[in-house]
Amino acid sequence: MNLILLLACVGMITGFFILLSISPAEFTDGIFARLLSNSTSLKAEIKESTNRKKVGFFKREIKEVQEILKVTGRSKQFPFLCLLSLALFAVGASIAIMIGNFFAVPVLAIGCMMLPFWYVRLTQSHFKKDIASELETALSIITTAYLRNEDIVTAVEENIGYLNPPVLSVFKAFTYRIKMINPDIIAALVAMREQIDNAVFREWCDAMIACQHDRSLKSTLTPIVTKLSDMRVVNGELENLVFEPRKEFISMQILMLSNIPLLYFLNKDWYGTLMYTAPGQMVLAVCFIIMFVSMARVIKLTQPIEYRR
Repeated sequence: MNLILLLACVGMITGFFILLSISPAEFTDGIFARLLSNSTSLKAEIKESTNRKKVGFFKREIKEVQEILKVTGRSKQFPFLCLLSLALFAVGASIAIMIGNFFAVPVLAIGCMMLPFWYVRLTQSHFKKDIASELETALSIITTAYLRNEDIVTAVEENIGYLNPPVLSVFKAFTYRIKMINPDIIAALVAMREQIDNAVFREWCDAMIACQHDRSLKSTLTPIVTKLSDMRVVNGELENLVFEPRKEFISMQILMLSNIPLLYFLNKDWYGTLMYTAPGQMVLAVCFIIMFVSMARVIKLTQPIEYRR
């Protein structure tokens, strides 16, 4: 019966989309634009600008994901991400309706809706690791060449063939700007500084700008590059430390979900109590809440360490 009602609801919603000539993408854009819209009252805007008003959970998560996509060059994927999130929202609600647990409808709907955003957070950690690894190589060889010839443009040109994307495009743009647009090296370094979101890289650019005024400061470059090696070692040790807890967390999640069908074969009375009585359904909804909250915390706590000045 629940399946029939669910199919009827899906058909009715599809009919509304057709009658109103609204595409799913337009509907999704409208919902997320509403979630990201600023407060209309002047008092609320003042509180937000002075950080006295705490930003809502959904608004904070969506804005952080937007920043991650922007930094990683995937801004065009945000509409698709929103559409996928809304589809998973419907899937989560449908699963709860099909098992007849209406307490779990908002839990599964919201939890499944957040899955694409949490996946982007996981990819961010891998992207930052790759950036830091490539920066370590690039800054090391460019700094060595600069210490020898004291000319940053020549140092970059000598080693441009050893660089890999996305660091390669940044240093290529640096040399093209100086040769074809503006020969001001300091302005080019300032522009290059903002193209990679890495604190050590920005500190290296600041030191290189200072070297353009006083070449005796070039001795400060090598210790800055060494910080990337230190962070790689620390993150490697951290990865080893969190590997076992992360594996145990995944095992516990799988065990919790597999216990639901397993209970059907072990004791049908217990299964019926869990699935078809109000106390059992509330317990199941609480388990889903704990699962999604703990998933969000694990993703947040296992992010790689970054250097901060």
